[in-house]
Amino acid sequence: MISINFTNLKKSLLLFAALLCLCLGAFAQSKNTYVKIETPQGWCVVKLYNQTPVHRDNFIKLVKSHYFDATTLNRILKGFVIQGGDPDSLYDKGRTLKPEMKWITPEFVAGLYHRRGVVAMGRDANKTESSYTTQFYIVDGRTWTNDELDAIEKKYNTHFTEAQRNTYRSVGGTPFLDGHYTVFGEIVKGIELIDQVTAVTVDKNGNPATPVWMKLTVLKPQEVAKTLK
Repeated sequence: MISINFTNLKKSLLLFAALLCLCLGAFAQSKNTYVKIETPQGWCVVKLYNQTPVHRDNFIKLVKSHYFDATTLNRILKGFVIQGGDPDSLYDKGRTLKPEMKWITPEFVAGLYHRRGVVAMGRDANKTESSYTTQFYIVDGRTWTNDELDAIEKKYNTHFTEAQRNTYRSVGGTPFLDGHYTVFGEIVKGIELIDQVTAVTVDKNGNPATPVWMKLTVLKPQEVAKTLK
């Protein structure tokens, strides 16, 4: 006759359930969220980094609430950045942000730097280098020489890894922003949008002559597979 210890069996099942939950949680966290940015000039798909969860979740919340759909890419500087999400460009000019919506704690992560095509959050000149919650930018930038990178290291008391140097020499970007603005995503498809948008006519401040409206959408898993294939 087989004897079953139900107490031990129950403990084993509970342990298995706990381990399963941990595995599923880790799997869910490892999956990235993708956002599609559409403009009159073209579109791109951005992968949001899980290493910057505060900025990621803030951005997703704004996209899902259609906040950005009423704003424009209002600052377009070829060789530097394309910036959008300024609340001043909302249709509803009387709208004001709640205090808690204005800034979020920076998330500077080694390995996430300002190469061409990354997405980062803008900010004002504050001591903590906290980010705005609504104003993001896409890096255009330019390529840099070793001498120029040496000068930036000296001026900003920073250090570029060999991987960063290789990227800035070949791909380009805005290395002087590293460690001061939070990078939270990157374009994974449609990087030609940068050239398409920076080709529009702008004034000396980078304000486009014709508003560049945008529509942002969080892609569903099946949409990601279809769009990125």
